[in-house]
Amino acid sequence: MAGLAESGSNPDVDLLYDINGLAKDAPHWFDRIVEYVGEYGLLFAMVLLVLWCWWSVRRRGGEQAAPSVAALVWAPLAAGIAVLVNVPIRGFVERPRPFLDHQGLEVLVSGKTDYSFVSDHATITMAMAAGLFVANRRFGIAGIALALLEGFCRIYMGVHYPTDVVGGFALGTAVALLLSPLASALLTPVLKAVDRSPRAGWLIRARGRSADGQDAMVPGARREAPGTEERDLAA
Repeated sequence: MAGLAESGSNPDVDLLYDINGLAKDAPHWFDRIVEYVGEYGLLFAMVLLVLWCWWSVRRRGGEQAAPSVAALVWAPLAAGIAVLVNVPIRGFVERPRPFLDHQGLEVLVSGKTDYSFVSDHATITMAMAAGLFVANRRFGIAGIALALLEGFCRIYMGVHYPTDVVGGFALGTAVALLLSPLASALLTPVLKAVDRSPRAGWLIRARGRSADGQDAMVPGARREAPGTEERDLAA
């Protein structure tokens, strides 16, 4: 695999220079922003997106609350498992970082001494995005957009080849989707039990929400007409 990076005529290397070359023409302050966003910011944004989706799911309630929260719990777990799967892949491929084999790259983050293939950042963000998509398509699409931006940033920063990022996307997606049925079968019963708990039930459903997703009835209160609430796209 490392041999793919040896020739400057390789499309992988050409695309690396094209994207990383943008960093040379950009203002210094913009490069610093991309450095922070690509190293930490998008990972943090993905966590916030998962929390936002959880808040939305628990407020709507309904029969799909527990399965949806189970899918959300699976999203970070899938990212962790995908990174563990990547450990032997990196050791087997042993692909050096691109700046070690190619001159003239604008490297925005120094101190990267581990192997390049596949990108952990791309793997984590896409695994979480795929898990989000299983829980809620709208949030999942937003997560995929963040993952794609993460991949672009890693190339822009000069620390990964494009194929490192694509490999990370493939690994994260595969782990999240292929193991999703097993994770759902294991996590959903647990979270249904949590839903029935008087103390921890708020983690699954907001207080006052019934199993059909409606507000608890108050004398004299008027229910909203069916279909006025946002539909849960979990299943």
